[in-house]
Amino acid sequence: MAGSPLRGRSFLSVSDLNNRELLDLLQFASDLKRRFQAGIRDRPHEGKVLGLLFQKPSLRTRTSFEVAMAHLGGTSVYLSPAEVGMGQREAVDDVAMVVSRYFDVISARVFEHSIVTELAEHASVPVINALSDGEHPCQALADLLTVQEWRGPLRGQSLAFIGDGNNVAVSLALACVKTGMEFRIAAPEGYWMPEDAVQAIEAEAELGGGSLVQVTDPREAATGVNVLYTDVWTSMGQEAERERRLQAFAGYIIDQELVDLGDEAIVLHCLPAHYGEEITRDVSRGPRSAIWDQAENRMHAQRALLAQVL
Repeated sequence: MAGSPLRGRSFLSVSDLNNRELLDLLQFASDLKRRFQAGIRDRPHEGKVLGLLFQKPSLRTRTSFEVAMAHLGGTSVYLSPAEVGMGQREAVDDVAMVVSRYFDVISARVFEHSIVTELAEHASVPVINALSDGEHPCQALADLLTVQEWRGPLRGQSLAFIGDGNNVAVSLALACVKTGMEFRIAAPEGYWMPEDAVQAIEAEAELGGGSLVQVTDPREAATGVNVLYTDVWTSMGQEAERERRLQAFAGYIIDQELVDLGDEAIVLHCLPAHYGEEITRDVSRGPRSAIWDQAENRMHAQRALLAQVL
């Protein structure tokens, strides 16, 4: 990928990719996945090292990045919050300048989006946002790769996000409207996406040909839709709000009744799931569930991303 337009670039937001770059990256991920399933093992980045700077624990994010880098021929070093204390024990800019001397690329899973932004500002190697409170762009790549596999070309598809207008929703909305999809979100008042994010999504929709619809009724959002998506109502760091959120989101659940309102809708969830709250277990295991392909696609999408930035 010596000629990749993403070479040497950081990836902090879905907005960092233009429409063509996003579609090309998804196609590249699809091609890599097909080669992988055919038993072809490309290792173009032998000797390269990925640094994983995590303020939050994870299952899919850490393992998918480590496996992706291994498949590219490289290795990974995981640095936990206890080892770094980024922003507390160690200044963020100090961390960025030090680890840039060791790593060829950095993947950061942080609380505040400003931390990953500061890392990228001071690092001399590409920084990938593996999750922040503002966005989860790598998740959005895996999501659209999954929609493409199950439903075909993205333009003209519709996706309904049922739940909190959080970082996952923001990145997914940006990705959807960039590729010509309709993004619907059903959330209680007070839990919609931040206004600055909505403005960015609407601006991207004008360029990409997609659209944004915000409603409070899950049934309205789900009717005739191609994809149903949800996330937990209480994310890491919001534990003190759990009881209030459980009350606010009562009824915002993807169950079989909601699935039946869609147009043969597939079901996605970024995991972990709280069964009986935002989704029922039977739907997650049902014939319309693409959740497990979606989880696998974190690795394929991130392998494509790493290959292009390295």
